Amino acid sequence: MDARFTAEQDEIRRTLRELLRKRCGPKELRAATETPAGHDPALWRALAGQLGLPGLAVPEAYGGVGCSATELALACEETGRVLAPSPLLATAVLTVPLVRALGTEAQRADLLPRLASGALTATLAVPPGTALGLTGDNRGDWAGGGRAGGVQARRAGAGWRLYGQVDQVLDGHSAGLLLVAAHAGGFARSRTLLFLVPGDAPGLVRTRQTALDATRPQARVQLRDVEAELLGDSDSGSDSDGGSGSGDSDGNPNGSNGNRNATAPAPAADVPAALAHVGDTAAAVLACEAVGAADRALELTVGYVGQREQFGRPVGSFQAVKHRLADVYVQLQAARSAAYFAAWAVGQGEQRVGGLALAQALEALRTAAAEGIQLHGGIGFTWEHEAHLYFKRAAGDELLFGPAHRLRAHAADAAGLFERATEVAV
Repeated sequence: MDARFTAEQDEIRRTLRELLRKRCGPKELRAATETPAGHDPALWRALAGQLGLPGLAVPEAYGGVGCSATELALACEETGRVLAPSPLLATAVLTVPLVRALGTEAQRADLLPRLASGALTATLAVPPGTALGLTGDNRGDWAGGGRAGGVQARRAGAGWRLYGQVDQVLDGHSAGLLLVAAHAGGFARSRTLLFLVPGDAPGLVRTRQTALDATRPQARVQLRDVEAELLGDSDSGSDSDGGSGSGDSDGNPNGSNGNRNATAPAPAADVPAALAHVGDTAAAVLACEAVGAADRALELTVGYVGQREQFGRPVGSFQAVKHRLADVYVQLQAARSAAYFAAWAVGQGEQRVGGLALAQALEALRTAAAEGIQLHGGIGFTWEHEAHLYFKRAAGDELLFGPAHRLRAHAADAAGLFERATEVAV
């Protein structure tokens, strides 16, 4: 691994930081969160048109820049510094990889150029922490699985119809396209599939939810018998009752009765595996984003304690304050190293590293933001100051994608650490 940034990566970071410094200050940030979309459309056009951020990890053949997820993660470190609200995470990190991996050639040719240019925004309508496989196995019944709740899909002639509800959908109220995960085939033979739903589809009801972190807008998406297009090959398998599936809700490839002689439909894309792969990349991107936010929170605090005087000297000159900020700095640098490694690893196709980096980065951000609130004294907890926005970002991301202890526990389970420890003890 070469830890040095390339000239192209440095240029992306420098140019993006300059643009965000001019276009996304504290006042602009607050104004953007209060708009119906939850972000500044003009800033999004600048990020997409001038810098091509949505298309960083899209192949040039589809109108993208042709970089890897590494460059996208480093770009998100800069957006994280200013907590820039934008559809970048939902569009480029969550949706684009799934369209690339599972979509037909016609779907890729139609959607990827528009997503890469920023003309079309998209989001993934799933419960983030569960469906992305960050805190546990994502092959359970989170999308319904024939049970009450979640989203169900049924055949309707040559197409599909969806019904159900998903909460906490990032930018779900404003995205032009929704990629909805739904179960088809009923309880015994249910299987998770992904469907494309236009934002203006009849029967689609989208309501923006009040979120702890206003810079990360979320929505409740209700699908009331909505017509949808299957992502991928529609001939990948169908079962006798009108749905399609290659196993039961517990992942049994032969159906609920475990009979290996039973007739199974043709194999199809493993959607839970694809979601878990996207989750690992998203975790690396979110880790870099959290590191950028923590770095800015620490920078604001250091600047303040260097100016604020008490007993005739700057607050920052007191040894206790120095020790607290030094601890934050050490934790931040450790998180940065983990986040950069995760960003490099996902660019090389490695998996199961993003969750650990995200856990460390979220803890660093929470610590930096909490110390910032404390050391800003009488103004740190006020609504007018920026400090609470960084603390809410840390807490909000833990609610969506964590918490840190579950991220670490799942990574340990996936690596079999506890099993090996048991073997050694025996």
